[in-house]
Amino acid sequence: MNWSFQLYSARNFQPWNKVLKMLGDLGYKEVEGFGGVYDDPAAFRAEMDRNGLSMPTGHFSIDALENDFDGVRRIADALGTTTLICPYLQPEARPSDAAGWRGFGERLAAVGEKAGKAGYGFAWHNHDFEFQPLADGSVPQQLILDAAPGVGWEIDVAWVIRGGADPAPWLDKYGRRVVAVHVKDMAKPGQGLDEDGWSDVGHGSIDWAALMKTLRAKTDARYYIMEQDNPNDIERFASRSLTSVKSY
Repeated sequence: MNWSFQLYSARNFQPWNKVLKMLGDLGYKEVEGFGGVYDDPAAFRAEMDRNGLSMPTGHFSIDALENDFDGVRRIADALGTTTLICPYLQPEARPSDAAGWRGFGERLAAVGEKAGKAGYGFAWHNHDFEFQPLADGSVPQQLILDAAPGVGWEIDVAWVIRGGADPAPWLDKYGRRVVAVHVKDMAKPGQGLDEDGWSDVGHGSIDWAALMKTLRAKTDARYYIMEQDNPNDIERFASRSLTSVKSY
């Protein structure tokens, strides 16, 4: 398995050429892009090539995907990205009722259809807000996935748990929709206070050894991507996390 690394984790540890060299030296083969690395895709691709890295998946905003798909294509093609992932919906843009979330799912479905026709995979990436029940008891994540049956899911298990949900029934129902996994850990009580409550993978409160078995059994995910939203030591996080997952 080629373990990947979400470059957002390293946004505070510039320059990128040093980050990519560190990841390549540690044994990573893939990275996942985000907006902060798309300014000069050709130069970034060359730097990845120098370090034996590829970028099969990348995060692109809903605004870019809907309003500048040609621009997204140019970036993706320059970087070698074949699966486009919509990662977030800003708080002010989030619907307040079930009909609104179904509508958002339909928007993702339209993007997914366009992406598919152009030869790309497409998926939605969750945070925690999608698991907060609405006033009628419905859950946004289910409304999104059901309204966009052709769209994949990049599951961030740690955010599922932070959202108050149990990942197991979600994987039972939607596991075959999962195309990528964000491998992220939550700090144990009293730890990670300066890292927003996150942890190096395998050193936190999530049983990743058991979870990896479940993910392999219930999903066809091709990409397993290390992420920590606010690490205080990027090399420690990248190294310890990779060591952990290789043992599962």
